[in-house]
This record gives sequence, C-alpha cells and structure tokens, in this order.
Amino acid sequence: MEDKENYSKVLIAGLLLIGTFIAVLNQTLMITAIPPLMIEMNITASTGQWLTTVFMLVMGIMVPISAFLIEKFTTRQLFLSAMGIFTVGTLLAAVAPNFPVLLASRIIQSIGAGVMIPLMQTVFLLIFPVERRGAAMGYIGL
Repeated sequence: MEDKENYSKVLIAGLLLIGTFIAVLNQTLMITAIPPLMIEMNITASTGQWLTTVFMLVMGIMVPISAFLIEKFTTRQLFLSAMGIFTVGTLLAAVAPNFPVLLASRIIQSIGAGVMIPLMQTVFLLIFPVERRGAAMGYIGL
C-alpha cells in the first residue's frame, strides 16, 4: 500500500514538474525568439519586448488568483485546465499572422502558466512530509 502511495506521489510530482518546466521554458525561449520576430513582423525592439513583459505581468496577476482556484477546484481539474489553456495559447502563437494575435496568445499562455506554477508548489507542500519538503522544493528549483 505504501509503495502505491509513493508511486502516486512521484507520478504527480513528475507530471507537475514537466508541465511547469514547459511553461517556464517557453518564457525563456521567447527571449531568443524576439530578434527574428522583430524582422518577421516588422516591429521595434520595445514592441517585441512586450511578448515577455505581458507574459510576466499576467502570470503575476494569476498567482494570487490561483490561491482562490486551488480552493475551488481539484488539483486534477486545475492542472488539466491550466495545461489546456497554455496549450491553446501556444497553438495560437504558432499560427499567429501578426503581432497583436501573437501578443494575445502570450496572454493566454501566461494565464495557464500563472496557475501551474503555484499549483505545483502547493501540491509539493501537501504531498511531501516535512522532512522531505526541502528536497521536493529543490526539484522545483532545478
């Protein structure tokens, strides 16, 4: 019974880590994508920088909202919804014909990411005992 419980914890932690890693990696990769996007969409550097700024801004707004959502919905519902929202934003970004559509898709992505990150931290604090929380938080930092 205990092995099954440990397996479930590791599976939950792994899935949350992968989903959140993708969201954070997306933000990092955008920084390197801005110069080619400036050329392709004929925008200035300051306009292009809005792609990262709006992501962080909306994500910062979603973090406190996620505290409310965590109390209203199950972890599964919230994670799947956040990942779905993030995926929709990513697909829209992939086919964006112009800068406003790309910017809107980044807003959609950041709504999903802004829920996933605090959800992961909250779940880690709940599923790991006090003596293992330090290691669990270390995995998040990787």
